[in-house]
Amino acid sequence: QVHLVESGGGLVQAGGSLSLSCAASGRTFSSYAVGWFRQAPGKEREFVAAIRWNGGSTYYGDSVKGRFTISRDNAKNTVDLQMNSLKPEDTAVYYCAARSGVLASTRLYDYDYWGQGTQVTVSS
Repeated sequence: QVHLVESGGGLVQAGGSLSLSCAASGRTFSSYAVGWFRQAPGKEREFVAAIRWNGGSTYYGDSVKGRFTISRDNAKNTVDLQMNSLKPEDTAVYYCAARSGVLASTRLYDYDYWGQGTQVTVSS
């Protein structure tokens, strides 16, 4: 089992920045790929970013490319999501998720463990 807890959400003006963090406990975190997803009211949960077990490869959704950066520190069991140039359409609950194995995935159902989510609100 892996237990994930997100933090760092909040309210920010458009154009601003926020940094989210996902802290993991339980089994060896370094053997898991991690993804960030988000869900806005009335919409499906969508892929935001993902990172391989060793941080060697990263992946981003089209809507956040060039603005968001995912990184991980396996020594601290954390995965961060740096969000810059935020837009009102980035408003959502952001979830981190972990999947067994080293390969990251953009697909929701490939992930085995989920955090409770953290709210990000971007005002115009």
